[in-house]
Amino acid sequence: MLVFNGKYFANILKLIVEKREMQEEYIKRINKVLAFIDENLDADLSLQTIAAIAFYSPFHLHRLFKAITNETLNAYVIRKRVERTAMMLIHNKAYSIAEIADKYGFKNDSTFSSTFKKIYGQSPKAFRKANLDNFSKISKVNSKIGKVNFITEEYLCNINNLKNWIMVNAKIEIRELPKMNLAYVTQIGVDGIEDAFQRIVKWAAPKGLFAKTDTKVCRVFHDSFKVTDADKVRMSIGILTNEDLKVDGEIGLSTLEKGKNIVARFVIETQEFEKSWDSLFIWMNENGYKKADRNPFEIYHNNFNEHPEKKTIVDLCIPIE
Repeated sequence: MLVFNGKYFANILKLIVEKREMQEEYIKRINKVLAFIDENLDADLSLQTIAAIAFYSPFHLHRLFKAITNETLNAYVIRKRVERTAMMLIHNKAYSIAEIADKYGFKNDSTFSSTFKKIYGQSPKAFRKANLDNFSKISKVNSKIGKVNFITEEYLCNINNLKNWIMVNAKIEIRELPKMNLAYVTQIGVDGIEDAFQRIVKWAAPKGLFAKTDTKVCRVFHDSFKVTDADKVRMSIGILTNEDLKVDGEIGLSTLEKGKNIVARFVIETQEFEKSWDSLFIWMNENGYKKADRNPFEIYHNNFNEHPEKKTIVDLCIPIE
């Protein structure tokens, strides 16, 4: 029979706490890295540069980044750059292909074209021609064939359906939103989203944040489902408030900057979010608004489980210039 004294259990508990704190520190530093990459896609984003930002050795950062994001740092940076250029090719007619490539760190036209084609199966020029003002999901190259979306009669019919949808289901305003503080957890991919919401609510509730009228649960999109695979889309799921916040553990701290937004109030079921977002971007385009270089986000006004029809009351927000 084994007998363990109190000191043994105290040491075990100490090791558990230290491991948890170490994991939280890893997440904090990777959150910092992800934010830095988003804001500096036109700059030097080598492993050595990013390692210095995270205060890790390049070797340690390489292993840690892949463990948390399931991508190497280099693959992540290239994907983010190409996906940003794809969005600009679709929606920013005023920019030339060379200007778009340069804006996101591609200094060589042939390198940009070959890298882009590996992901989308077309040259940037052909992609722009095929997808200009396309609001549906853009397919990427799979392991065997390149699959590309084109604007077809079926797509144009869907556009009309989405226009009708938003007219019936949304109240749309142009509003100047104030700068707001965001306490968040990072979520990559669609699996585990519900758990991420539960973690941020569990963190916020004991602090009395929900007693304040301006506190809302939100979701910020750092990638677009249109050009990014669902398992790689990065989101910040968090608490949005005007109050000063102090964070701890895995919780990150950021801000949503003051600015003009299209704000559309929907009362929808879970499966209607994609349709609502698509329809809102079409509305933005047709009404002559241009998306600002800030991230779209959702603000929730209820717990859908408490709604009689299990619907979510939500504001979909697109920052505009």
